[in-house]
Amino acid sequence: MSQPQVIDQQMLQDLSAQARVNPRLRKNLNFHTSNEAHCHRLLNALEPGTYVQPHCHLSVEKDETLFVISGKIGVLIFDATGVVLHTCILAASSDKMGIHIPLGCFHSMVALAPGSVFFEAKAGPYVAITELERASWAPAENDPAAPAYLQLMLGYFSASE
Repeated sequence: MSQPQVIDQQMLQDLSAQARVNPRLRKNLNFHTSNEAHCHRLLNALEPGTYVQPHCHLSVEKDETLFVISGKIGVLIFDATGVVLHTCILAASSDKMGIHIPLGCFHSMVALAPGSVFFEAKAGPYVAITELERASWAPAENDPAAPAYLQLMLGYFSASE
């Protein structure tokens, strides 16, 4: 039998430290035991400067629910052509601390503070995002245009910070 894991400030700090040295500026800690798990539960640390290409999930039951437990994250919701429909800032100690994103909804997020960590739950197993789920109107993660698109996304939150 495995031992309970207490989610404490030290765990969040350690995860954020790992994200800071990761080339993608993010790191996750899975609580589910295998990729085949019916429900994936994980902590996901994002550091400022990470770029999450806008995407959606088309697989049935791939809704995502996120709760920020440390730091501050900006969430963007797009229509199918890339028009931003909604933005919100999520932070643990604010009125808005989480979001439920239904399948088929294009979304992305930006880290607005160092040490930003959210808890994520969605159906397993993990299936890599397909080309149909990637926003064709946004640069891929390794595209030279990605940093400029990240700055565009951050611009939606500059007046709110």
